[in-house]
Amino acid sequence: MPMLVSMRTIRKAVVAMALALLPAASFAGVFISVGIAPPALPVYAQPVCPGEGFLWTPGYWAYGDAGYYWVPGVWVRPPMVGLLWTPGYWGWGGGAYLWHAGYWGPHVGFYGGINYGFGYGGVGFWGGRWEGGRFAYNTAVMNVDRTVVHNTYVDNVHVANVNVHTSYNGGAGGIQARPSAQERQWSQETHYGATVSQQLHVQNAQADRGNLASANGGHPQDPAMSRVGERANNQQQRIAQGVRSGQMTAGETRNVEGRAAGINRQVAADRAANDGRLTPQQRQQINRRQNNVSRSIYRDKHNAAKQPRAAQR
Repeated sequence: MPMLVSMRTIRKAVVAMALALLPAASFAGVFISVGIAPPALPVYAQPVCPGEGFLWTPGYWAYGDAGYYWVPGVWVRPPMVGLLWTPGYWGWGGGAYLWHAGYWGPHVGFYGGINYGFGYGGVGFWGGRWEGGRFAYNTAVMNVDRTVVHNTYVDNVHVANVNVHTSYNGGAGGIQARPSAQERQWSQETHYGATVSQQLHVQNAQADRGNLASANGGHPQDPAMSRVGERANNQQQRIAQGVRSGQMTAGETRNVEGRAAGINRQVAADRAANDGRLTPQQRQQINRRQNNVSRSIYRDKHNAAKQPRAAQR
């Protein structure tokens, strides 16, 4: 009697064969395989660095049950002094697009030749460097307020990359880059995965329907943010845009504004009760409420209700 083989088993076998063909530097963290290519990388401005010790992590397209969704670029603190972030990337192999997770390490390794911008031009990192126990920022490519952050320098680097929006390595239309000998060597160093803060950032991004490529057409409304969990300003900008365009009615605007104000009051009360800090449980509750408001903003801007514009005189 012939043996029945499930499609899931076949997919696992295909991925396993693909991994066998990948360069050694790519073995760190392959978790997801997808049959369709990720969208092009959106063009966006980098928010100003919130303070000393924050490092930039570029935005990227992740994949979930509802398809590709955008994880905004964000400033985060590294797990320890001296580490740099190697971004994750999508690579073609064995008939599928495979996700290679990012990691922290003493050097920036191979990330598929993807031009994420802001110092990540496809090879290496030119946005800053560790000087002793402090991180120095290259203000030629990083958005840093030098009245707040004083450990800076200027190194004008010009990176030539014609595929500046391409989001994957290999395959048709992908960037044809391979790890160098040095990058292969660095792949053997001790690496650390995404921090708890970064993991929370991904969860928040996935929970926001506005980040879905199927909803935003590959153009996320909030492509970057200053720090993890800082969504209030982004949501206010989305509301203001909806009001200007007439996509949000006066009633819809009052509703989401009131709920946003309620969240701000909750944050203030929680911080007052905890010496200016929020507990992990409080952060999760705030994030859930912000996710609900974000979904409401999206629905309000895409339903049939429109705000009549005032007649021009």
